[in-house]
Amino acid sequence: MANDAPVERMKRKDYEKELEKAGKGGTIKALTEKVSPRVFRVCALPAPSDRQKSQLFLQRYIEQFPAGGEIVIFDRSWYNRAGVEYVMGFCSPTEHKRFLELCPLVEKFAVDAGIVLIKLWLEVGMEEQELRFKARIEDPLRQWKLSPMDTESFGRWYDYSRARDMMFEATDTKHAPWRLIRSDDKRRARLNVISHILRTIPYKEVKREKVKLPPRSHKGRYNDQASLRGLKFVEERY
Repeated sequence: MANDAPVERMKRKDYEKELEKAGKGGTIKALTEKVSPRVFRVCALPAPSDRQKSQLFLQRYIEQFPAGGEIVIFDRSWYNRAGVEYVMGFCSPTEHKRFLELCPLVEKFAVDAGIVLIKLWLEVGMEEQELRFKARIEDPLRQWKLSPMDTESFGRWYDYSRARDMMFEATDTKHAPWRLIRSDDKRRARLNVISHILRTIPYKEVKREKVKLPPRSHKGRYNDQASLRGLKFVEERY
């Protein structure tokens, strides 16, 4: 829920200064914008197919787990079952209960296999959530971010809060603990997420040789701009 006292918003100048070390944008974008896509992969699975519905619930997520030297960021993870699926009735109470029982065991297998599992929960207050929803409704450039599921979920704040509490009670384990981030101030939240991940994953700075551009060859030199004359360029309005 929201803090007892409001926190002063972080100034953009201070935010940009700190974020230069990691990237910009939303939390996931901030994590991935300035790193190699060959190492970092964002996994946002769509609704399951009929075949996947017949599989073990966690099976299609396990298929996306990283190999050595890879980092996978789950945008919507298996914890959908503990949240939106349970609250909106997309799974039965029995399936929800079974998930909460099995999830810590599956995560223990993953951690024992050498995977560094980081579970982050971005906690936003009721008032801030309403402000964000209204901002999306009023801004035609951001209305696409507001799905029918979002609007339907809006009125179920306390149902989601109770589901969150059950999730934490069952899955906040020693081998795979949850870490919560206050996210009413998006800028502070992004920086705190990045800082936490950097402190959690052991790493060392990689030394790279300085790249030097070779001299351009003038063999076959010609006026390569003259050949563009007569072709249609986009009108330069800016």
